[in-house]
Amino acid sequence: MHDAPPPISASPGRPRPHTRRTVLFGTGIALLGGLSFAAAHSADGTPRSDPAPRRSREDRERSRTYGETDQPGAEWIAAAVTNYRLADRPSDFTIDRVVVHVTQSTHPVALKVFQDPGHRAATHYVVRARDGHLTQMIRELDVAYHAGNREWNERSIGIEHEGFVDQPDRWFTDAAYRASATLCAGICARHGIPVDREHIVGHNEVPGTDHTDPGPHWDWDRYMRLVVAVA
Repeated sequence: MHDAPPPISASPGRPRPHTRRTVLFGTGIALLGGLSFAAAHSADGTPRSDPAPRRSREDRERSRTYGETDQPGAEWIAAAVTNYRLADRPSDFTIDRVVVHVTQSTHPVALKVFQDPGHRAATHYVVRARDGHLTQMIRELDVAYHAGNREWNERSIGIEHEGFVDQPDRWFTDAAYRASATLCAGICARHGIPVDREHIVGHNEVPGTDHTDPGPHWDWDRYMRLVVAVA
């Protein structure tokens, strides 16, 4: 389902500050230049979008309308604030991936778990199997703890699908595929994400993860055809 965030990103509601030594002489300028490059680039050297000035948690919360969703037709049920981090994406982190998950639970259980402040993980969206109903639990501009990799949490949006990886006939329904594909196409359009398998990935494809979802029975060919058709 999910990995809890590593300790470095466990602070609820706000990014943790970088730890930097104060450099007074000599190599100080070079060191600070390297830190600036690291802050502006992802691990593979890809430039991030120019970061906006940091705002307080209170300012960020005031700028939002509670219950507002990013995807038309989605129901808003908020995840516990300890299961994600407030952000200003894409101002502070470029969004360039969509990660597909399977809950390994029923829909009601998944919602309950993501509302549990002790779970330390949640995702942006949950898709119900029987009818494709969409629940948004975290705004797309915020960093959900869903991928088990801090950098990928910062760069991605997660879509959970109700069900179990070894019961595809029961849980991977046509309604779920179609609703998820429409959602995925909307996410890609909003953030300029290419509609291809490099940028739309399974949880099992996230570097360093020990998860196997969405599993071998997830029909990627079918899913991608649906996403492309809607995009």
